[in-house]
Amino acid sequence: MAAASSVRLRRGAVAVAAGRAGIGITALACPGLLARPWVGAAAGGAPVRVLSRALAGRDLALGLGALAALWRCPSAVPSVPAAGPAGSAGAARAWVGAGALSDAIDVVSTAACWGELPARSRYVVAASAVIAAATGAAAALSPAGRR
Repeated sequence: MAAASSVRLRRGAVAVAAGRAGIGITALACPGLLARPWVGAAAGGAPVRVLSRALAGRDLALGLGALAALWRCPSAVPSVPAAGPAGSAGAARAWVGAGALSDAIDVVSTAACWGELPARSRYVVAASAVIAAATGAAAALSPAGRR
């Protein structure tokens, strides 16, 4: 059962990292597209487009860094160190954990402005961030990852 759980955690970490990189690429190209569900009509303004692209760079970097570290650490969860720091379990756990932290900050930021965000989409945005934060944290902090 522990092995199956480890495989699910790794798959979850890979899925979140790939999704994060995809969101980063999309938001760099079309910043208003992903900002609109989060902040509503303000997404069309230049200040929000600038912030959206800046966050997109963060998501792209975190996603690609996590994917590279996970690829170099082929164990079921980032648990068995490979040769060199780039392939170590610690690197994979650090990248996945950094992504989880950024998602947790997204949750707190969304909650802080809850009443001012678009009513129909704020639940989807918050739920997505909660799921990504929980998945990343579970993978980064998994006891299987500390052998």
